[in-house]
Amino acid sequence: MSTFIHPTALVDKAAQIGEDCYIGPFSTVGAEVVLDDRVRLESHVVIDGRTMIGKDTHVFPFVSIGLAPQDLKYNYEPTSTEIGSDNQIREFVTIHRGTAGGGGITRIGNDNLLMAQAHVAHDCQLGSGIIMANAATLAGHVEVADRASIGAFSGIHQFCRVGVEAFIGGYSVVVKDVMPFATIQGNHAKCYGLNRVGAKRRGYSQDAIRDLNHAFHLLLNSKLNTTQALDRIREEIRGRSEVDTLVEFISTSTRGVVK
Repeated sequence: MSTFIHPTALVDKAAQIGEDCYIGPFSTVGAEVVLDDRVRLESHVVIDGRTMIGKDTHVFPFVSIGLAPQDLKYNYEPTSTEIGSDNQIREFVTIHRGTAGGGGITRIGNDNLLMAQAHVAHDCQLGSGIIMANAATLAGHVEVADRASIGAFSGIHQFCRVGVEAFIGGYSVVVKDVMPFATIQGNHAKCYGLNRVGAKRRGYSQDAIRDLNHAFHLLLNSKLNTTQALDRIREEIRGRSEVDTLVEFISTSTRGVVK
């Protein structure tokens, strides 16, 4: 096997292309791009800037990765985009490079599915195992933890965080942090408790699900404010790592959490 570059593709001689890659017709690969082994770019893909794409990532037609961000403060300073391995990036997805003011890098982990027309703005930090459904949109500086799911046509405000295993329903508008393991939906989004379906599918124990459900009950359904609810959670649920993750996330939130 060897790398295939279609005769109509424009690949800069300085680009670093791994083994067994495929670069389809009318695609463009810039001088500072690094493609690891077995990366596949279908037709009409544009990869530019300081962009690194990991092994076995599949990029579908009309995707744009690593171009300048939609930020008026950006002055073409040298920033970058890093994408891990085994990702599927579907048609018309846009992923923009970072800005100097935001850390200088947009980063995406491994095994993610970005469905058609999804957008990842400058300086976003995504973990692994994430699903972004069609036309889901992240503004700048958004952090998304592992295995979160963002529904179709949802928009997330800049600087928000999305916790591990969170589920955001379609057409949601998110302006605060999304708690780990939570299910949220709406405009503006509201939290409807534990993402039970996701927790069961991911193999969390019945005890973990019970404790998380109790924590969400204290946060959402009691008459306690958030500080009081966290104190009760610490008192009543001890030694449960998933609950500790939830408490730590809420305690460190600067925007507040969706409730």
